[in-house]
Amino acid sequence: MAIPVPLSVIVLAGVFLAIAVRQVGRFRLQIWQIVLVGATVVLVTRQISIPAALSYIDPTVILFLLGIFIVGEALTESGYLQYLSYRLFRRAKSVNSLVFIILFAAGLASMFLLNDTLAVIGTPVIIMLASSKHINLKLLLLALAFGITTGSVMSPIGNPQNLLIASSGIVRNPFPTFFSYLIIPTILNLLIAYAVLRLFYREEFKKAGLTHDPIEINDSQLAKLSRVALALLLALIGIYIVVLYYGRSSSFNLSYIALIPAIVIITFSHRRRSIIKGIDWSTIVFFLALFVLVGSVWQSGFFQSLISGLNLDIGSIPIVLGVSVVGSQFISNVPMVLLYLKLLSYSHISTSAAIALAAGSTIAGNLSILGAASNVIIIQGTEKRGAEPLSFMDFARIGVILTTINILVYWAFLTL
Repeated sequence: MAIPVPLSVIVLAGVFLAIAVRQVGRFRLQIWQIVLVGATVVLVTRQISIPAALSYIDPTVILFLLGIFIVGEALTESGYLQYLSYRLFRRAKSVNSLVFIILFAAGLASMFLLNDTLAVIGTPVIIMLASSKHINLKLLLLALAFGITTGSVMSPIGNPQNLLIASSGIVRNPFPTFFSYLIIPTILNLLIAYAVLRLFYREEFKKAGLTHDPIEINDSQLAKLSRVALALLLALIGIYIVVLYYGRSSSFNLSYIALIPAIVIITFSHRRRSIIKGIDWSTIVFFLALFVLVGSVWQSGFFQSLISGLNLDIGSIPIVLGVSVVGSQFISNVPMVLLYLKLLSYSHISTSAAIALAAGSTIAGNLSILGAASNVIIIQGTEKRGAEPLSFMDFARIGVILTTINILVYWAFLTL
């Protein structure tokens, strides 16, 4: 029996198509504008009520992003971020080594800093590197996006969906379990991402050697505050790791990690107005609208009925990987994980299936722009700074191939 397609799902499909095209006549639409229109349509057509829409907005995510944007803006305005990037990349003497460092630095850092954090902080650095070294910006943005997404797979705190799985009680001792299952295939997938980028951008890798000039800090007072904020951020992440290890994650709101360092900057910085003005507010609007749109689709029950009606063995690793990758493109990875956890009985799901859910829903971010929130943050941040962002096709033409290989690698290691 065919499942009727509700209007909210049609609107979601329209949003997906509009993001893929983005050009209407002379007008180039931004992603946040498209998603905001979609959210407005489902509200106006009463596919979801205003109280229900508000209930789907996750304040933890919004506050976390707001805090990270404040810290990121302070790091950029002070010049401290540029100084740190010089320290990190000064040993890269070629495009080859630069791309390799970006991939692995982003990948390893995303194990502990959360992928969205690195997307906020990393985007201005990548734009600066591409401009100053005359390197194709899209190549470096893809390296950042693939590094962030792939690296975050192997950590229970690498991204929000892994956090959901780690805190659900399904996986005992999340850190050693995630690492034991995923560290080797994830390192392999980072190497594969490097090889795929070399294949698609082979001419860019032939460019002459790179030189790096020392960078001076613009605002020493703000730089000191930024250093303190960064140290607080890392310390709070460490505390969260301990809290998660002892199974008390519910007592530590994730937004604290970003809000406390942000409050320090806003309280003591003389440039608080310009920092607040410089926040990427369009990305905040994007997430608010996305919560409403996805909430409307979720409330319709369409995808829940679709998955249930297919009579799949939803506990098998190939099905978990496949459904989570495809489903994450349409309802985002966090709702996808919530849906899957509801479909599976906690008492019957195997540890390897739970790890496959984490791997599939996360590596889905390598397939398309909409596969991960960090991709959208990178693109919005690029547009905000007046640079040419990645298009849907720029991403997908490489991402489809890369994600297919990634999934095969995880499938092979999880079924050994």
